[in-house]
Amino acid sequence: MIYCVEDDGSIRELIVYALKSNGFDAMGFADGKEFFSRLKEQTPSLVLLDIMLPGEDGISILRHLRSNPDTRKVPVIMLTAKSSEFDKVTGLDSGADDYVTKPFGVMELISRVRAVLRRSEQSYDSGELVMDQLHLNPQKHIVTVKGKEVVLTFKEFELLKCLMENKGIVFTRDKLLETVWGYDFEGETRTVDVHVRTLRQKLGECGNLIETVRGVGYRIGGNQ
Repeated sequence: MIYCVEDDGSIRELIVYALKSNGFDAMGFADGKEFFSRLKEQTPSLVLLDIMLPGEDGISILRHLRSNPDTRKVPVIMLTAKSSEFDKVTGLDSGADDYVTKPFGVMELISRVRAVLRRSEQSYDSGELVMDQLHLNPQKHIVTVKGKEVVLTFKEFELLKCLMENKGIVFTRDKLLETVWGYDFEGETRTVDVHVRTLRQKLGECGNLIETVRGVGYRIGGNQ
């Protein structure tokens, strides 16, 4: 089930119709109150969340989702205003897995939904990845630093997992977009920078394991 929280009735109906036409179960909500009421009954597989909403805005709703153990791993795609870099960065910093800029094409939206779901539903190997005091368990989807669990968004987890599985290998931003996001995300390499920055902050002392290779991209454990 996919939930769409969008106050514009015509856009909301279009999104729900497009999702259903492409084989997804979907429900639409005009505001956060309706959304949270339904959330008590069923946890969705993905949420499409508009930033500009009456009452509680999308960023606040996203933060509530990420702070709740029952919903913190639910993928969220933000619907942002055209050319609003602030909205995009704020959404990603708050834990969004992706964003779509209005106005958007239906096929672009469906492509991004499928890519996010594909990543979230993939099976993980059971082998734990370890570097210094940083531990990542792919099967349990848990990251710990010095034994203390660190809460990451789905994309942050996938990005860290990709780097740890390829210790010492430098990834360009474009390659990380292709590998972690699952499709060509041309022109949006800032997305990688934002996720790396939040990853470093959340990992604390282990954040410096993620190295910036100037002019190329990122790697982890290049000197270990």
